[in-house]
Amino acid sequence: MFGSVRAWSRRHEKLAAAASVAPLALLCALLAVPYALNGPPPGAAQDGSPYLGAAGYLALSAALLAPLAWRSRPLGCFATVSLISFGQWLAGVNPLPANLAVLVALWAVAYRCSFRWALAAGLVAEVGVFLALVHWSDPTFGMFFSGSVFVVTVWLTGLYANTRRRYLESLEERAERAERERDQQARMAAAAERARIARELHDVVAHNVSVIVVQADGAGFAMDRDIEQARLAVKTISKTGRAALAEMRRLVGVLRENEIASTDYTPQPGLGQLEELVRGSAVPARLSVDGVPAELPEGQQLAVYRIVQEALTNALKHGGPGVRASVEIDYSGPELVVRVVDDGRGAAAPVSSDGHGLIGMRERVGMYGGAVSAGPRQGGGFEVLARLPMTKEAA
Repeated sequence: MFGSVRAWSRRHEKLAAAASVAPLALLCALLAVPYALNGPPPGAAQDGSPYLGAAGYLALSAALLAPLAWRSRPLGCFATVSLISFGQWLAGVNPLPANLAVLVALWAVAYRCSFRWALAAGLVAEVGVFLALVHWSDPTFGMFFSGSVFVVTVWLTGLYANTRRRYLESLEERAERAERERDQQARMAAAAERARIARELHDVVAHNVSVIVVQADGAGFAMDRDIEQARLAVKTISKTGRAALAEMRRLVGVLRENEIASTDYTPQPGLGQLEELVRGSAVPARLSVDGVPAELPEGQQLAVYRIVQEALTNALKHGGPGVRASVEIDYSGPELVVRVVDDGRGAAAPVSSDGHGLIGMRERVGMYGGAVSAGPRQGGGFEVLARLPMTKEAA
């Protein structure tokens, strides 16, 4: 409920200020009638206190209450009310109910301004209490203490409200900042996911299109001399194209919004598909496995699969005619070692500026705390060597 009132006050600041002053204004209006009927108090003529009458009473009350409508500028409001009250004291006019506007303005200063301004306003109010007691009555310490307690209570209430307001504002700011950070992290996560998908698409498209091109060239050469070999090449092209389309649909489907949750995508390739990858590669290659295959997480298996796929694609693109490759998987040590070598001219091939294969390899291996190196080897050819810690698959 208080939150709703505070929100309404922020939206309608002037109406809220008028509503807060209304009780005091009503009290002054109600006391105007007895003030006019009773006339000047006894002894007013002897002590020189002027009698304002009903019109003067209402005018002075309005002058004291009017500045409270601009409590959004508390220092000016308090200064105006204090100066009017001081002029009233100099003129010898007896205190009016509207003089309580000084306390309302004091609360506004303590609520909205810094502590030094609140302290200065409190001291001014204390001086006002002292001057009122000296001028209009026979002052005693008890009277001054009672008036001071009233002033200090209002002052402390304003300070507490100020502290509470600042605390709530800090909570709102922290909530907004946390929301902005959450949105930023969501955007960063989405960007990272899109970058991962871009790498996946690069690996899929580069490898499969290279296989299709080589098989198509082979089918073209063998069409007139060996129909069976040409037919086998066309079947390989069809199989490779279908596999590429299936993987591309799976990857691009991740980017689609409002996707049906039950959509069945092709599973991620892993170590079980390495033999098929090597056998179906356009580069003549052989696969050798040392040690006992370990059960690795799917993500790590995918990383190994993509490394081998990218290495074979690079051998096909840069190795030149007649290139051959070998893929070695070693489980015997503390690390999983993946080694892909070819005997082509990849070391002497010009460096391509638009490829992301080696960068993708390093990122994949780095996710699992491993390392990868790629470069020419002695005696010719090119070598890709990756080492990944053996991570047990979670049960």
